[in-house]
Amino acid sequence: MSPVKKTLSSKVENVEDSQGSSVLDLPELALECILEKLPPGALFRMAGVCRSLRESCVSDHLWERHMKEKWGRVIGPAAYRKWQWYNATKQDVGSLRQGKQRGLMRLLSLGWPFSWIKFKVDTSNSSKRQSPMPGDSIMSWYLALESGRYWFPAQVYNRENGHVGFVLSCYDAELSYDPRTDTFQARYPPHGRRSIAIENGIPWERLRAPPIDTPPHDLHISDCLNDLHPGDHIEIQWRRNKEFPYGWWYGVVGHLESCDGNENYCRCHSSDTVVLEFNQYTPGSRWRQTTVSRKDHREEGNEIDDFYGGIRKINNWNEISTWKCLWPSEVLD
Repeated sequence: MSPVKKTLSSKVENVEDSQGSSVLDLPELALECILEKLPPGALFRMAGVCRSLRESCVSDHLWERHMKEKWGRVIGPAAYRKWQWYNATKQDVGSLRQGKQRGLMRLLSLGWPFSWIKFKVDTSNSSKRQSPMPGDSIMSWYLALESGRYWFPAQVYNRENGHVGFVLSCYDAELSYDPRTDTFQARYPPHGRRSIAIENGIPWERLRAPPIDTPPHDLHISDCLNDLHPGDHIEIQWRRNKEFPYGWWYGVVGHLESCDGNENYCRCHSSDTVVLEFNQYTPGSRWRQTTVSRKDHREEGNEIDDFYGGIRKINNWNEISTWKCLWPSEVLD
């Protein structure tokens, strides 16, 4: 064989060898490094290529990062419990049906993003399409949140588009994501005899995971009262009457009337009375200030002056900064 023919033959063999290689031929560590760099949509599609990739792509450790980066700020223990219940309910319903309901139709019925659902046929069984989604995985939870069909509990700052009656407050709601606008819809619990209030177009910056795992109608038992000093930042539960759920309202610890505020002589932290100030309200407003007992505070108030509930001290400067960013442009009456 001439040198030219040998060279051509060698090139053909190299092409054939390269065409026969696969991403599955990569070392396990190299493949994992590639999968870790994929965005959620690409990782989801990759899971539909074949059974071997599916086992890797649905791994919780790959999806934990995506969940934390996008949803960690608004997902708390209550949302996780609801997801567990939701998933258990799906499994119970599914067990009553024929086992073939777990493929693509089930995926579509849950509302996964259509642009992501582009499965490739598994060549080992070309008559079936494979669903890459174990129901109890972090991947399935991520996609449920992303779809907008799944409602989860969280809290909303300045509810109802910053209505003056809710400035510098944070209320519990059921939320669903709108992937088209990258905003949320909120369903607030009914207030007294009022029906459920709905708010649309809520941006990410007005949401948070509940910092305390206390349902909105339950009193939070304060565990910080003996540690409160003037200048401390706090949130306190407040509700108009006992039929209403609590909201969390931002304030600061103030000085007693008998104290001139001089830190060298201040003994306010030794008093049983704690002064709470809400400086978003004008001086003289009945909302400007209240006092609570350090020793036996639970819920205080009445149907005229409303009800003040549990208190939590804010130690996180990110939380404090969020409240300050929501400060109204004008003092409230």
